[in-house]
Amino acid sequence: MNSKWKTGVVVGTVALTVAALAGCGNATNGSASHSTSVSASSGQGKPLTVVPAPYGSFQDNFNPFQYQTTANPGTFGMIYEPLFYYSLVSSNVYSLLGKSMSWSNGDTTLTVQLNTDAKWSDGQPFTSKDVVFTFDLLKKYPAIDTSGVWTELRSVKAEGAGTVVFQFKKPDVPFAMYVVQEPIVPEHIWSKVGNPSKYLNSNPVGTGPYVLASFSPQEYTLKANDNYYGGKPPVPEVIFPSYSSNDSANLALAQGQVDWGGQFINNIQQVYASKSPYNKYWFPPNNVVNLVPNLTNSLLGQKVVREAISMAIDRNALAQKGEYGYVQVASPTTILPTSSSWIDPNLPAKDLKFTYNPSAAEQLLESHGYKKVNGVMEAPNGQPLSFNLAVVSGWTDWDEDAQLIEQDLQQIGIRVNVQQMQYAGYEAALQGHSFDLAIASSGGGPNPYYIDEDVYQSHGSLNYEQWDNAATDQAFSDFESTTNLAQQKQAMYKVEKIVAENLPTIPLFYGGTWYEYSTKNYTGWPSASNPYVSPAPWSWPAAEIVLMHLKPRS
Repeated sequence: MNSKWKTGVVVGTVALTVAALAGCGNATNGSASHSTSVSASSGQGKPLTVVPAPYGSFQDNFNPFQYQTTANPGTFGMIYEPLFYYSLVSSNVYSLLGKSMSWSNGDTTLTVQLNTDAKWSDGQPFTSKDVVFTFDLLKKYPAIDTSGVWTELRSVKAEGAGTVVFQFKKPDVPFAMYVVQEPIVPEHIWSKVGNPSKYLNSNPVGTGPYVLASFSPQEYTLKANDNYYGGKPPVPEVIFPSYSSNDSANLALAQGQVDWGGQFINNIQQVYASKSPYNKYWFPPNNVVNLVPNLTNSLLGQKVVREAISMAIDRNALAQKGEYGYVQVASPTTILPTSSSWIDPNLPAKDLKFTYNPSAAEQLLESHGYKKVNGVMEAPNGQPLSFNLAVVSGWTDWDEDAQLIEQDLQQIGIRVNVQQMQYAGYEAALQGHSFDLAIASSGGGPNPYYIDEDVYQSHGSLNYEQWDNAATDQAFSDFESTTNLAQQKQAMYKVEKIVAENLPTIPLFYGGTWYEYSTKNYTGWPSASNPYVSPAPWSWPAAEIVLMHLKPRS
């Protein structure tokens, strides 16, 4: 599997069938044993104001194929929908335009039964032809195939109006998530637009719970689609105002002008939560932030050096000082707290928790022939342990983390030069492997496959460290070739042990999902006690599911 973006969980059973449920499901973590329908609560409340991030002025772009880049927030999910959506913070799989899916032919054929009650917002029926047309578009115009679905698919065909059959080139069960989460567009409109990568789609026609009501560069409004097949949305209007900075957006949140935000707020308890009893927040973990070593470096390629670096880093200080206490220290296994059921029960204790012990780190190096010369540790061949550490300038938390790591490693004689780079240069350095050390994050998802495969598979798109290990690749291949959850776990157990014992990257802490919300007008928000779906307003298309779960206060 080698897609360009990573989120989600695995299709963990042979078939997915819809349960007629409103609210969240209760499948075991990592197993998609059923999906849940998205149904509206009864009654409507007040308009709801959302600021996913301070984007500045908006452009009139509602192209769902550009939702990761330039399309306006809400385009994917609220207006255009996929077949299914996989939660990033639970095992829930939500049925949208798809009703059920099942594997056959040695897990190379995925058959999806469609929700034929769905209609386009202009009244035209939604059918299998729209799905096949959408995937044909992705094939014809690779620029919009941002998940790389046609690297894995052989064909997409309709069987009647309500069934679509996806034929894969080889078994790759987890990749199905990327296929069924593609936004679907109407053939009767998009067949006339030409190159879809250049189409702004100012008058969007989708199947989702909202339609565009008004637009200006400073603010746009979506209104409820009263004919939505999932029921009348509980929120009648969703307002997206323009903000140009975090400070202005945070102030609006604190003052109650914004109901739902996704910004980083320093000292959030005092700045935001204390301003109103309705102001709430929840920062669930969504990825792993790593110290990434370039393994082609003759020193960093030695496991003993990586082990010493790992032992010398005070991760609690990173979590408390650099990350303001909002995150948890990572495990050597890289398994998120929300995926604890995936941890190998037979792993030794040393592989489950990092040890902070600078003196032991120094002793470890000395036992392998390293020695300090003028305060700097040198390898047996005389090479000094001196490295540049790449980080993005202006990412204040990571910048602080880098300074703390520099200080920690200096204590054991490892010299670190922090290089604060512009994002474009930082990304180019990672992609080109032209760095010594870097702070970088994994992809997201509660199933560890989606976090680890991109980082540790030899051809993974986030394998900046250049880890190339046959046993690791085989474990990922074993996972991809089965729908059996027990077998998938056995495959990931192998990855956990390899990663914990070899440190191809050095996990630091779990990255948080920034999410603030007000309960003044609505209840039913995702929370630590009810983690039914990814909560951030920039997590598309999960935001649609959040809106459909809200309940107006009487």
